[in-house]
Amino acid sequence: MSSEQEQESIRCLVAKVGLDGHDRGAHVIARAFRDAGFEVIYSGLHKAPEEIVQAAVQEDVDVLGISILSGAHDTLIPKIMDGLEEYGAKEDTLVLAGGVIPEEDRDELKAQGVSAIFGPGTSVAETIDFVRENAPER
Repeated sequence: MSSEQEQESIRCLVAKVGLDGHDRGAHVIARAFRDAGFEVIYSGLHKAPEEIVQAAVQEDVDVLGISILSGAHDTLIPKIMDGLEEYGAKEDTLVLAGGVIPEEDRDELKAQGVSAIFGPGTSVAETIDFVRENAPER
């Protein structure tokens, strides 16, 4: 495990993709990440996959947390993963997904490079621990 100072420099983008207008969970995670000492950027609502990719690349984030409740995860998340790959950022970005993602869709998302999927009821501590243990070394 890395030192406290290195942990504090973990840069995270919490992103809402698509037309999903429910952002309470994204705000809860963004606040918890901030409280854990991470640098947090919040995308705001209704972002296109391309906008999220641009923000992740421009902000040079270590972690991209995608919050999606709309059911469009199977089309929107692959577009984000493809975009990260185009910019050469897929390998060194820890991509997480949170929200309502059915069990039967999870293996496909993980095959595309999503490191973890956190469903409703996941403890914030579990998510923070996962990021600390898996965020790419700078």
